[in-house]
Amino acid sequence: MKHTDNQATKYKHDTDSTWCVQDQPSHKLYEQGTQGMTDTELLAVLLNGMPHATVRARTLFEKANNDLSFLSTFDLNRLVNIEGLTARKAETLVAAFALGQRLQATPTDKVSVTSSETVYNLFKPMIADLQHEEFWIICLNRANKIISKTKISQGGLSGTVIDTRIIMKKALDCLSSSIIYVHNHPSGNTQPSDADIKITEKLIKSGDMLEIKTLDHVIVTNGSYFSFADEGLLK
Repeated sequence: MKHTDNQATKYKHDTDSTWCVQDQPSHKLYEQGTQGMTDTELLAVLLNGMPHATVRARTLFEKANNDLSFLSTFDLNRLVNIEGLTARKAETLVAAFALGQRLQATPTDKVSVTSSETVYNLFKPMIADLQHEEFWIICLNRANKIISKTKISQGGLSGTVIDTRIIMKKALDCLSSSIIYVHNHPSGNTQPSDADIKITEKLIKSGDMLEIKTLDHVIVTNGSYFSFADEGLLK
């Protein structure tokens, strides 16, 4: 993007006494772009306007064990309780991480699903590190290409409520030929629970009545996954 000298003059960097001017995160973002910036510096840009934003960014990153993926799981209530972080900046962080996750969830082209590993690779960045369960559906066309990925429900640490009618309506709305179910286990245990098995059987029967084939149900964790199709559990 080109800018005039007048535009450059109007651009003002908030100062932070912990950094020299050339190393100000806002200055680096404007002059160099995001590529040469650390995670902490990018966080500092989001916290820009607060006193000592870079110091607060370091502190925030440390509370997440210097793990950006873990930090992205912090909900609004957790962030607003961090000393020195305003509610407005907590909202900014939550919104920024949510947009990043949605961008990952939006295919730039129709992706062909060829295996359970494809599903895992698609969803690991989105839900593997969450501290709560989420249930998603993938609607596919006759060529097994993704039409849409939709979050159906969000629950707690050990479960989420699933409404079969809502799922089937979503599948019908996008004219799905087949469907794949995906949810995460925050515990890290890949094995399906009795409830997981029962709801899968119910969804398979509901889909069959509407001529929408269930291709798989994949349970995602941070380190691995479980596929109902691979294990021969799609009856």
